Amino acid sequence: MRLFFRFLIAAFALALLPQVGWAHAFLDHAEPAVGSQIHSSPVQVRIWFTERLEPVLSRIQVFNAANSEVDKRNVHIDGSNPALLEVALSPLPPGKYRVVWRVVSVDTHVTTGDFTFILAP
Repeated sequence: MRLFFRFLIAAFALALLPQVGWAHAFLDHAEPAVGSQIHSSPVQVRIWFTERLEPVLSRIQVFNAANSEVDKRNVHIDGSNPALLEVALSPLPPGKYRVVWRVVSVDTHVTTGDFTFILAP
């Protein structure tokens, strides 16, 4: 009987492992879209992730071609969606912009990444 309970406990523990592996917050989609070319200056960058985020430990930065940060440094989680991270932008001139993000999901896993978009004249 003890062997049976040990087997059940081990099987239960193994069943939980795949869930732990999927607990990272990966980029789902963004506005402006990843790799997009847009024709008007966005007022913010919004990134949706696959998991809820820790607000204090998550960030987005937006850089121009000269590697100067152009966002307003007011990163925040959307009040109605804990998986949506936003940062405001001042009006941007045409050019290529790089969005860099580092987020921590509520289970403490860290993910990072970046993407570009082009603001056409």
